[in-house]
Amino acid sequence: MSTDAHLKRAHTRGDETPALLTETIGATLARTVAEHGDRTALIDAAAGREWTYDEFHRDVRAVAAGLVRLGVAVGDRVGIWSPNRFEWVLTQYAAAEIGAVLVNLNPAYRQNEIEYALAQSGTSVVLTAERFKDSEYASMLEQARPRCPDLREVVLFESPEWAVLSAEPTPDEAARVAEIAASLSADDPINIQYTSGTTGFPKGATLSHRNIGNNGYLVGELLDYTADDRICLPVPFYHCFGMVMGNLAATSHGAAMVIPAPAFDPRATLAAVADHRCTSLYGVPTMFIAELALLDDGLDVDLSSLRTGIMAGSPCPEHVMRQVVERMHMGEVSICYGMTETSPVSTQTRVDDPLELRVTTVGRVGPHLEIKVVDPATGETLGRGETGELCTRGYSVMTGYWNQPEKTAEAIDSDGWMHTGDLAEMDDTGYVRITGRIKDMVIRGGENIYPREIEEFLYTHPDILDAQVIGVPDEKYGEELMAWVRLRDPATEFTAEDLRAFADGKIARHKIPRYVHVVDEFPMTVTGKVRKVAMRDEALSILERLR
Repeated sequence: MSTDAHLKRAHTRGDETPALLTETIGATLARTVAEHGDRTALIDAAAGREWTYDEFHRDVRAVAAGLVRLGVAVGDRVGIWSPNRFEWVLTQYAAAEIGAVLVNLNPAYRQNEIEYALAQSGTSVVLTAERFKDSEYASMLEQARPRCPDLREVVLFESPEWAVLSAEPTPDEAARVAEIAASLSADDPINIQYTSGTTGFPKGATLSHRNIGNNGYLVGELLDYTADDRICLPVPFYHCFGMVMGNLAATSHGAAMVIPAPAFDPRATLAAVADHRCTSLYGVPTMFIAELALLDDGLDVDLSSLRTGIMAGSPCPEHVMRQVVERMHMGEVSICYGMTETSPVSTQTRVDDPLELRVTTVGRVGPHLEIKVVDPATGETLGRGETGELCTRGYSVMTGYWNQPEKTAEAIDSDGWMHTGDLAEMDDTGYVRITGRIKDMVIRGGENIYPREIEEFLYTHPDILDAQVIGVPDEKYGEELMAWVRLRDPATEFTAEDLRAFADGKIARHKIPRYVHVVDEFPMTVTGKVRKVAMRDEALSILERLR
C-alpha cells in the first residue's frame, strides 16, 4: 500500500516516546518517593489530613503488611467499597504492593449488585466505609455473606480493626512485604473494575500494572505534570478516571492528589482548588457545569492557580469547554476519551492544541497505542471522515473480563483490537470525533441520526442549560427523537413547539426532536455519565401518557 493510500485510511499509531514503564505500580511509587519524599503526596480536605510522599509510602506499606497479616496472598481479590477518602488511596497502593487484585466496588451498589460483584470476583477481604448516604455498607456486607462463599474478612475504616491493620509493621512484616513486592511482574493482574452493563450483569474488566500504570503515567506526560502539580480529584476513585488518570498520573510524577470531598460537591471542589492551590482539575461535563453555575451565582473563589485538567466521561459541550478555559483559568485543559477496558484513555488532546480542536474532538491517539475506525458490520477499516466503530490496540487493552472468556472474545478480536461500541470519525490529521454509541444511533425513516449532533445544537438555545437526545419507538418512522432538557430557569415553560420554532431553518427537519421532556436532572451513574438506558425506559411511559 502506498503512503498516500495509507494516510487516507482511518488508522493511526501513537508516538513511541516516552518509553513505556516496565515496572510494577509499587516500584514506580518507590522511585517517586526516592526522588520527591518531602513533597506533598495526598491531601484529604474533608479529613483535614495530608501526607508527604515519605509518609504516604510508610502508610501504604503498613496497610500492605496488614493485608498480608490477614492472609491475603498474591492474586487474591481485595474489595474496596467506599466513597473518596484517604483510606481508598492507601488501599489502592497497598494491594498493588503485595500483588493482590483490587476489586473496585461502586459506592452506589445495592444488595444484589454487591453480592454479584463479590461472588463473581471471588473476593475474600473487603475494606469498607461503614456507610455512605443511605447505604449501610456494613450491614449489607453481613447480609451478603451467605451468597458470597469466598468472603471471609470485612474491615470497616471506622473500626479498631482498621487501626490494627494499618498499624506500623514489625521489621519481619516489612521485610515480607518487600520480598513479595520484588517478586511481582508488571503483567500481573492488579485490578478488576466492573462495567456498568447496559444489558445483563456487569463484566469485570481485569487490568494489570502494565495497563493502568502506563496509562496514568502517559496521561500525566501529555499534561506536562511535574512534582509542582496538585491535582484536584472530585471524580470517583472506584472508576479509572479517579484512580488511574488521577492517582497514578500523580504518583508517577511526584504530583499531589487532592480529595475535595467524599462525593462530588461543586462548592467543596472549588474551595479545595483555592485552598490548596491546585494546578489541575478533573471532571465530567456535568461537574464543570455545576461549578460554572456557582460562579454565575457570584461565588468569589480564586482559581488562578489552575492551568490544566481533564474533561472526560461523556461528550463535552463546546460552550462548557470554552467557559472552563476562559473563566476557570484552565488554558491547558485536555479532553480524554477511552473506556474501562482500555485502562482507560485511548485518545487525548494536547495542552498546546488549538482550542477549536479541544472543543470539537477527543484528540489523537496516545503514545504506544493504535486506533482505527471500522465498518461495524464488516470490520473493514474505513476512510478518513467516515463514521464507524472506533477500535483500540496496544498496552492499554485489558487482560480480559474476569472469568468470562466468551465475553472477552466478543470484545477483543483475534488481532488484539478492542471494539469500543462507540461511533467515531477520524480527520486527516488523526484527530477523532465521537459521534455517539452504536446502540444510541437513531434510525428515523431510514436516516441515521447521531444524538450528539442534535445535543450540540440544543446547547445554543439560550434557555437550555443541558440536553440529552434519545430515540423512542414510532409506528410511522420506526424511531423518533425525544429531547430531555434542563433549563437555566426551572420556572420557564418550554415545549416541543418552542423547540421546533427555534430549530426551524437551522437543522434538517428530520433532526428536530418531536418530543421534549423537561427535567431537573438526568439519571446518572456515579461517574457522572448520563444513563440513556434509564431515559429510554422512562420515555416509554411518558409516551403512553401522551398518546
